[in-house]
Amino acid sequence: MTDVAPRGVEVVAERLTRRFGDHVAVDSLDLVIPANVTFGLLGANGAGKTTFIRMVTGFLLPSAGRVRVGGFSPVERPREVHERLGFVMETSRLYPELRVDAFLRFAGGTRGLSGARLREAVDRSVARFGLGDVVHRVIGNLSKGYQQRVSLAQAFLHDPPLVVVDEPTGGLDPVQQEEVQRVLGDLAGTRTVLLCTHDLAEARRLASRVAVLRAGRLVASGRSDEVLGSGDPLSLFRAGEAVA
Repeated sequence: MTDVAPRGVEVVAERLTRRFGDHVAVDSLDLVIPANVTFGLLGANGAGKTTFIRMVTGFLLPSAGRVRVGGFSPVERPREVHERLGFVMETSRLYPELRVDAFLRFAGGTRGLSGARLREAVDRSVARFGLGDVVHRVIGNLSKGYQQRVSLAQAFLHDPPLVVVDEPTGGLDPVQQEEVQRVLGDLAGTRTVLLCTHDLAEARRLASRVAVLRAGRLVASGRSDEVLGSGDPLSLFRAGEAVA
């Protein structure tokens, strides 16, 4: 379920800011996410994680600053960014009445795939994410773990160099968490994976580098073993001076 050659892209944020009225959700954020790295973006609820990834994907416009994906701005060059991007939302946007194969064909069509290219893309994603046993089943009848695999599979149909995954195991039981984390672990080194989570154990397992946001500001960034492996990592989520 791994690819033969890495092809990730770098993500760079410079003084990136997003305001909602008087509330500053992301505050002058400078951050570099290297290519071909699984990067964990951590923080408590309301820290600014989801706002950041929505600016990376182009769903939100920055109030100030900029972000670039593989050198392209989601504001100025949205098509180029979307071609390089796969997005798995916290709440899966699936059609429960469709069979897995029908949904994947539909999702591939929205990415401009058709004919033999579409068939090959669906077959590749089904194999990569272990969906062969359920490919003809109705999505609404699948376990949450398999539904999350389907969500991951649709994000990879166009073979993107960047995959953004928001809270991939939220609401899953321990067995389902293990299944999804194993799938994500298989992607290590083959793509840039931006993993948005508040689960420290998940970040330690999957991410080689992490950044911690608090109240929209960067308070720590570096190798996951250095940031999360010593002292009291929970202190990064609470009051204190920025150390990034």
